[in-house]
Amino acid sequence: MKKERQILVIFPHPDDETFGVAGTIAMHVANGTPVTYACLTLGEMGRNLGNPPFATRESLPTIRKKELIKAAEAMGIDDLRMLGFRDKTLEFEDDEQMVQMMEQLIKEVNPSLLITFYPGYSVHPDHEATARAVIEAVQRLKESERSTVHCVAFSNNHEQEIGPADVINDISSFAEQKKAAMRAHLSQTEWLLKDLEPKWDSGDAEALQWIQTEQFWTYRF
Repeated sequence: MKKERQILVIFPHPDDETFGVAGTIAMHVANGTPVTYACLTLGEMGRNLGNPPFATRESLPTIRKKELIKAAEAMGIDDLRMLGFRDKTLEFEDDEQMVQMMEQLIKEVNPSLLITFYPGYSVHPDHEATARAVIEAVQRLKESERSTVHCVAFSNNHEQEIGPADVINDISSFAEQKKAAMRAHLSQTEWLLKDLEPKWDSGDAEALQWIQTEQFWTYRF
């Protein structure tokens, strides 16, 4: 794995980073690369309230903020930015203001690698709004100033349209950090962990493959 100078991760919701890139983040941190994570919302409109429920609509924002901090600690992130947008409203934000905010963030952090969602292939409206703003912000930079951009894609048709992943990281040595990050987001993941943890323990090949690899598409401007 190439050693990066600085990594910037931009996602809209707490737990987006955990499902898609937690092992990769932990791997880069272990390699001595500083990681900044900018999370746009607190995911306060998330469907899950725990299983069995332990949160309410009123308490969920506070709970998810604490979960995000705990997950960042599990991955080794020491620069966590919470940008304060409201969950499920990013598609209605002013596009130009979103792009300018991303551009300022990118210029400040000056990453050699930026990780976000792939526009058009990330399903959720908040994912798409974030991806569009990030990619447009990078595109506005001089070509010599642009970082490499690795994107997470998971729509049903993404491989048919953008091809196979450009980067597949073996994160088996960091699977425990990824599991810890998932456990940190308990209000959203408890139902999933009840299904996955027995499979991990039993050596289920498909479940282990999911926890031991992460893949990315390089965005080509």
